[in-house]
Amino acid sequence: MFHDFLFANRNAIVARTRAKVAARTAPYATHEELESGIPLFLDQLISMLRKPNGDDDAIIAGASRHGLDLLKRGFTVGQVVYDYGGLCQAVTELADEKHSPITADEFHTFNKCLDSAIAEAVTEYSHAREQELVHAGLERLGSLAHELRNALGAAILSFQTLQNGTVGVGGSTAALLGRSLRRLSTLIDSSVAQVRLESASLVMERVDVAQFIEEIEVAASMEANARDLSFEVTPVAPGIDVAVDRQLLAGAVVNLLQNAFKFTCPQGRVSLNTVVTAQSVLIEVHDQCGGLPVGKAEELFQPFVQRNVAQTGLGLGLSISRRSIQAIGGQLRVRDMPGVGCVFTVELSRV
Repeated sequence: MFHDFLFANRNAIVARTRAKVAARTAPYATHEELESGIPLFLDQLISMLRKPNGDDDAIIAGASRHGLDLLKRGFTVGQVVYDYGGLCQAVTELADEKHSPITADEFHTFNKCLDSAIAEAVTEYSHAREQELVHAGLERLGSLAHELRNALGAAILSFQTLQNGTVGVGGSTAALLGRSLRRLSTLIDSSVAQVRLESASLVMERVDVAQFIEEIEVAASMEANARDLSFEVTPVAPGIDVAVDRQLLAGAVVNLLQNAFKFTCPQGRVSLNTVVTAQSVLIEVHDQCGGLPVGKAEELFQPFVQRNVAQTGLGLGLSISRRSIQAIGGQLRVRDMPGVGCVFTVELSRV
């Protein structure tokens, strides 16, 4: 029987398949794929070939189970497809070299197993991946709703207290109302940016950098004053333009400033500088947060990573900001200044 041939020559088939997979240029072969994946794929084929000929339901059921198993083990769709293909070539070549007869029925069943394994593995992979995305989406929606409810609740209570006239508009209750409203604005801006990114609904236009910075400065100055911080803005010469989606750029820069205000020490300084070269415009936000732990700068741009010890917020702001800047053809990077703070730089091409 054909599955007996595969079992008897298991080591040779595994070695030959590993050589084929290792020589593949894309997707790049991983250590886990070579060491554990290839033997697993062969064992899956052997188990399917042991089913009675023509038992399509049993083959499909086995292939579906294998697809889910591959997903749980971290293999990609590309790895599944190419590794099964490499396995097929290795088996065919070895059978030919050993002059081991494969009947037409056995070869048909072998191909059917391969086809079913690939199709069902990809189908199961896609289904499980969709479930993961749905679950992650529901988690994000739940977190957003929780954050919105908390900010709105604080704003309502603060407003009711001010409305009763028991406290003054210059006290801590009014400050809490202001913070809550700013938090609501930030959450909504981030949500809108994420929706626009996922729907790819960009509106690219020519934007005057000097005018853009002036617009950003107005609201940012008010927040800096409310937090007792010094805010400095470098003036920009007129006539310098970039081609961007204004809303995404504004959302990203505002988020960088809000983070700077949030993490800068009381009575510290935040700066918004613009550096212009012949080809580029660099918008820099300098804060005085005290610096970052060694090697942690790039982690700030990962989703759900939060910069503050209290772990408040969704941890999506910097991730969305980087995606927004990349979507409009720019780059967003961070430079750590140990003991002082951070510099976030948005780099855009001039037009």
